[in-house]
Amino acid sequence: MSVVERVELEASFVLHARPYRESSQICEMLSQQHGRVGVVARGARRPRSPWRSLLQPFQPLRISWFGRGSLYTLRAAEPSSRPLPITGLALMSAYYLNELLMILMQRVDPHPELFAHYGAAIGALSTGEEPQRILRRFEVALLSEIGYGLVVDLDVIQQQPLAADRYYEYVIDRGPVPVDAGYDGDLVFSGGALHAIAAGELTNDEQLRNAKRLLRPLLDRALGGKPLKTREVLAAMLR
Repeated sequence: MSVVERVELEASFVLHARPYRESSQICEMLSQQHGRVGVVARGARRPRSPWRSLLQPFQPLRISWFGRGSLYTLRAAEPSSRPLPITGLALMSAYYLNELLMILMQRVDPHPELFAHYGAAIGALSTGEEPQRILRRFEVALLSEIGYGLVVDLDVIQQQPLAADRYYEYVIDRGPVPVDAGYDGDLVFSGGALHAIAAGELTNDEQLRNAKRLLRPLLDRALGGKPLKTREVLAAMLR
């Protein structure tokens, strides 16, 4: 018989919640040390439950849980700071991050660095920073954490460091392949552009366009063809 696991006051965010039985809900949490965790919040949907207003996305929390298997029971939850004020395009961008994590993260697969990147991204969205820049930086971090990271150190043919002024076609599943400057392809970038994307140095519109052009097919590969509802909404909001 498996041992009952108990975790006390771990930093967490709600990624998604759905009703469970008459008055409870199942919350998918992003936790600092345990990764994505599913917890049952008993009675959370009752009108007078203190968890009703607390277990909301983008509210920094500390939670305690216990149980065995893949679904635990929430024992305690408290705010670790004030709710982050996120509205409009920034709010939908934050939901986009949550949807990515719900699809691409397995339960109980620890990613403490990704938790830090998520917290930084949500915090930046609450300050009014350009959402597209925040999303691209987070996508780079997410892909790296789940094993689909960018290859920008060496080209895959000659095994030479990428030159800032040379051009490369980024081949999905392989990496950058040297090409002539006039080569026409959807995923052709200068070495400097690839380094900027990997480093999150996205300070102008061209860099943001380059990042989106490269990261979209990499994410689509990781998603395995699963559509993102929030991506469609964001596209409509940006038209």
